[in-house]
Amino acid sequence: MMAERMNDRTVLRITGKDREAFLQNLVTNDLRGLRDGLVYAALLTPQGKYLVDFFLAPQDGAILLDVASELAPGLERRLSMYRLRADVQIAPTEIHVSRGLGPRPDGAFEDPRHPALGWRLYGAEAGGPTVTDWDAIRVAHCIPETGIELLPDESYILECGFERLRGVDFRKGCYVGQEVTARMKHKTELRKGLTTVRIEGEAAPGAEITADGKPAGRLCTRAGERAIAYLRFDRAEGPLQAGTATIWAD
Repeated sequence: MMAERMNDRTVLRITGKDREAFLQNLVTNDLRGLRDGLVYAALLTPQGKYLVDFFLAPQDGAILLDVASELAPGLERRLSMYRLRADVQIAPTEIHVSRGLGPRPDGAFEDPRHPALGWRLYGAEAGGPTVTDWDAIRVAHCIPETGIELLPDESYILECGFERLRGVDFRKGCYVGQEVTARMKHKTELRKGLTTVRIEGEAAPGAEITADGKPAGRLCTRAGERAIAYLRFDRAEGPLQAGTATIWAD
């Protein structure tokens, strides 16, 4: 399968002898996973809210950080603020990100979130045009996307399925926002979160979802008659409404 270029991604290169320990103290996942391939993780606010998600890839003498381009400048500034006296350097690169399905080409990494997402490749050459319906794959497996389901300063990663997506490690020790995330995991039952829904009728992404006139959530990515929605689970029983459409939670 041909590699498909991702024009909306930026790759930062993180170097210096403290690079792994530096990131280990900040992000939601365990950097020891780099020994096996790609690591999916996020940076949170001290209050435990999502700021940005990204992939970390091992490179000789460096760690590559693959992030949505719109969030890259803010992430670079924030990482530089945390750097203090650590031997860490952070710099943008001209590396291209591509992805695809089927057999992995040399140097590609399996997407750690779900086997259906195939692989990601980092290199000097851009891939070809997009031919795969990636939104349909995401909807089928309830996989959130930066800026759509994952909203900075608003989303909580456990409500967005990060445990299922292998984006958080509860045994690695402290990181920014760890206390709130651990408390949500061990002491509370999630009352809201992402789920897949069936849709009959017209409803655009972003539409408010209601249950008997009461707010119940919002519609996110739609692919045909299926979608990802952010819902209050206590109001997700029976048919819901969004625009002129009727919605049923899976």
